[in-house]
Amino acid sequence: MKTIKMSTISTALLLAGMAASVPVHADETILIGLAGPLTGPSARIGKDLENGAQLAIDDANKAHPTVGGKAVTFKLQSEDDQSDPRVAVAVAQRLVDSGVAGVVGHWNTGTSIPAARIYHDAGIAQVAPVATGHAYTQQGFDTSFRVMGHDDDGGNYAGQYAVKTLKAKRIAVIDDRTAFGQGLADEFIKSLESQGVKIVDRQYVDDKTVDFSAVLTAIRSKNADLVFFGGVDSQAAPLARRIKQLGMNATLMGAGGFVSQTFLTLAQKEGDGVVALEPGLPVDQMPGGKAFEQAYQSRYHTHIELHAPFAYDATRVLIAAIEEANSADASQYLPVLRNINYAGVSGQIAFDAQGNLKNPSFTVYKVVNGKWQPQTVVGGAAK
Repeated sequence: MKTIKMSTISTALLLAGMAASVPVHADETILIGLAGPLTGPSARIGKDLENGAQLAIDDANKAHPTVGGKAVTFKLQSEDDQSDPRVAVAVAQRLVDSGVAGVVGHWNTGTSIPAARIYHDAGIAQVAPVATGHAYTQQGFDTSFRVMGHDDDGGNYAGQYAVKTLKAKRIAVIDDRTAFGQGLADEFIKSLESQGVKIVDRQYVDDKTVDFSAVLTAIRSKNADLVFFGGVDSQAAPLARRIKQLGMNATLMGAGGFVSQTFLTLAQKEGDGVVALEPGLPVDQMPGGKAFEQAYQSRYHTHIELHAPFAYDATRVLIAAIEEANSADASQYLPVLRNINYAGVSGQIAFDAQGNLKNPSFTVYKVVNGKWQPQTVVGGAAK
């Protein structure tokens, strides 16, 4: 089976005069790929994903798994895509060439989309722990899956919350021009328009912008009472600080990638009042969240940064499909994965025809006294 890497721990030498029945003891290693940003500005998130996936590998191995009637050991092979789509394609090919059974990754929508074709052409599963842009699963690849809700839903819920709960009337939008940020902003605007609300301004930056003075000065002239940012925590924090420094009376809102310790550290006191919708439940409300958080902190002596529980679940659901199919050959386990119903740390995992998570939950958070506090949960089974 080409997707299983073999490594002999001990072998019996069939010497002259030895009985043919001498047993051969071998340990078969099944490689699971992990792709994410392990260096660069998002390295902390990539490491968080890797930590979550490694915990899943360790827990699976503790159960002494067997596949095809043989004892196996699962092993994680991590690759750094640097949050760069071109690097992601090279990383995907490297994982395929290494003989991984399947891949957990990537983090970004922009890296997941081009990498998905590589995995599809190789016929192996790609289970994204994040990659919330809907376009990732709209390519028609039956090898693409995602274990959290996508931005069509997230943008819609964020728009409803901005209008109905925050009572925002003059809303401006900024996005970072990435597949994630721009796609999310577009969905947020669609939600506003469906409620009869037109934005007062739309501004663009890129994913390396650190000075938001120009775009915020333009927005301030439009008297915006809410600024929605399609982007992630490392940029949302300086954006929040600049809003306060300019004396703007506007709430900063995001919908994916804000709710991290990094944001709180970078934003400091100017982060108070920021609102963000995130896919999934708060960790302490996840079915296995408290136990996972304890195991994570015990193993790594640090807090969960952002998406580790979802990387854990992405890894475990892939392994569960392999074990249920009794094969690490993707042609055997993919049909199982498509129809799986798995009780994960983050909640129940089952996929629709596109590979999206069925009945995803989203949580709205607000920074209160320097901490992210859950405000409400939307979607999920009640959807």
